[in-house]
Order: sequence, then C-alpha cells, then structure tokens
Amino acid sequence: MNIEPAVPTSKNPASQFVGDVWLDPIAMPHEQGQSMVVATVRFAPGARTAWHSHENGQYLRVTQGIARFGSRDGSIIEVHPGQTLYTPPGEEHWHAAAPGVFMEHIAMLQNGEDPTATTTWAEHITDAQYQGR
Repeated sequence: MNIEPAVPTSKNPASQFVGDVWLDPIAMPHEQGQSMVVATVRFAPGARTAWHSHENGQYLRVTQGIARFGSRDGSIIEVHPGQTLYTPPGEEHWHAAAPGVFMEHIAMLQNGEDPTATTTWAEHITDAQYQGR
C-alpha cells in the first residue's frame, strides 16, 4: 500500500471545453489489466464540455453546485450534489455547470484497450443547446 503522489491541477483544453474547467486526478491505472480512471472536475459558472462519448460509459457524481447534462435528443438533466449520473457506452453527451454557479463532479470511467481513444470528442455545443433550446 502507498499514498499516491499529488498530481498538480490542470486546466482542460479549449478544444474540448468552453470556459474554465480544471481536473484533479484521483486514481489512474498502475498495474497490467487495470483500467479505472477517477478524477475531480471543477467547472466555472456556465463552463461546459464539447459533445463526446466514452467507449465504456461513465459515472459522474456531483459534489457541489448544479450540473447540466445534455444528450443529442435535446434533453437536459439537472443533477444536484449527492446524485450520480450514468452515461452508457457510446452515448454522445455534454456536461456543464448551470448558469451562475460553480459545479464539481467526480468522473469515473474504465479506459478502453487504447486509453487515448477511450473518449471520442466532437464539436462544441451551441449556446442554444446549453440553454435547452
């Protein structure tokens, strides 16, 4: 057993996020056969991801603020602290902080065989999509 070394907070790239979004890794694979990835992700008010999907799905546990999650059918789900959202494998979606509030969630997923291809990124969402229009 060991205490994991601290990893500096990193800002997520503008090619995949709009607004200020920071990432703090919690758990990454160490051994052969391990694929679990867990991170705390913090969004400034109104900040959001681009459209994306995960090869093996994803769990997101909201810990602070109000989160918005959108799907290609135009629906938006608001998620509050203590609630966990599950996105199935391959489902395109986006996540964001609601207007006017910071939001934090813990992201949990399993890497695919090629960890660099576990998440497939697409275009940025529009303001209308973020607002549910």
